[in-house]
Amino acid sequence: MSRLQSLFTRKPREILNIYFTAGHPTLESTGTIIRSLSDTGVDIIEIGMPYSDPMADGPTIQASSQTALSNGMTLPLLLEQVREVRGQTDVPLVLMGYLNQVMQYGPERFFRDAKTAGIDGLILPDLPLIEYEQHYRTLLDAAGLDLTFLVTPQTPPDRIRALDAASSGFLYMVSSSAITGGSSAFGDAQKEYFQRIDRMDLKNPRLIGFGISDHAAFANACQYARGAIVGSAFIRALESGPPLEEIIPAFVAGIRGTTIQNLPSILSSTDRS
Repeated sequence: MSRLQSLFTRKPREILNIYFTAGHPTLESTGTIIRSLSDTGVDIIEIGMPYSDPMADGPTIQASSQTALSNGMTLPLLLEQVREVRGQTDVPLVLMGYLNQVMQYGPERFFRDAKTAGIDGLILPDLPLIEYEQHYRTLLDAAGLDLTFLVTPQTPPDRIRALDAASSGFLYMVSSSAITGGSSAFGDAQKEYFQRIDRMDLKNPRLIGFGISDHAAFANACQYARGAIVGSAFIRALESGPPLEEIIPAFVAGIRGTTIQNLPSILSSTDRS
């Protein structure tokens, strides 16, 4: 059983997945961020592979990728940083990026190196299902990596079932047809979408992402799924000034609803995810 599968087996609800971009805010931030998120009880840590032409990312995460690339972040360096910190945490680590990055690295080599570094799963939003089934399923299975597909409010039911069948670890429910950094308020249409997915009795646990930026949004998402994914709001927190070892525990506490210290300007931003 993978770390992701074990997590969802032992924890029924309020699973918190936090995303950050490797190499941001500094080239050497990766280990510090992973250790701090792990120490504060985050359930899944999603590591962004910085990319120059992202499809789904809003302005905040796009800017963080540009910073990371300017800082000199590369995939080999990212995997080396993960390898160095993996012995200090057993929290599931998931890489999020784009298919071109995998192809440029070499798929078989990338999957092998990611697993060796301590990665548990991948999210590749632009990986077509047919490409996965024809070319990548065997490689991922051989490497022992989970793969998460995304569904949206516009995804037809038959395709949702196919994406769920192909996924392992969890299914990523995009809250709205938008890029990251959208509104944190769930309207009636979104709630109906969440309920419709719930009635489908899918095999994978579900996490809701896009538009999760504070405790209210996290708690709301947890009513319709096993947990939620926070991205842009955390990126902004990392840029807010205080040392990472101080800002990260305060931010996580705020999302969990424990307390918020030194974060009002961060969480009031309209560029949310």
